[in-house]
Amino acid sequence: MEESANEKSKKQKCAFDLLPFHVIEAASTGDTEAIQAVLKHYEGYITVLATRKMFDEFGQVHYCVDETLRQHLEAKLITKTLGFDTKSYVRKSNQ
Repeated sequence: MEESANEKSKKQKCAFDLLPFHVIEAASTGDTEAIQAVLKHYEGYITVLATRKMFDEFGQVHYCVDETLRQHLEAKLITKTLGFDTKSYVRKSNQ
C-alpha cells in the first residue's frame, strides 16, 4: 500500500524536527558543542515560551521576550539534558 504525498511529507518533516540521538547522548555526557546544539534546536520553542505581553503607557500591546525566564528555561533544559540516562533508554527500546 502506497503512502500519499502528504503522509510522506509529514514523516520527512518529523524526521527533520528530531534531534539526532548521538547529539543527545553526547550532550548528556557534558559535550559542550552537543549542549549548544540542543539549545539551538529548542531556541525557537524557548523563545515562544518566554514571550510575554506587555502594555505601554498608551495601552498599546507589545510582545517581548522575558530574558530571565528564557535563561531559566535554558538552564532547566541543560540540567535535564545532563541528567538524561541514555543507557537505560536504549536498553528499554531494544527489549
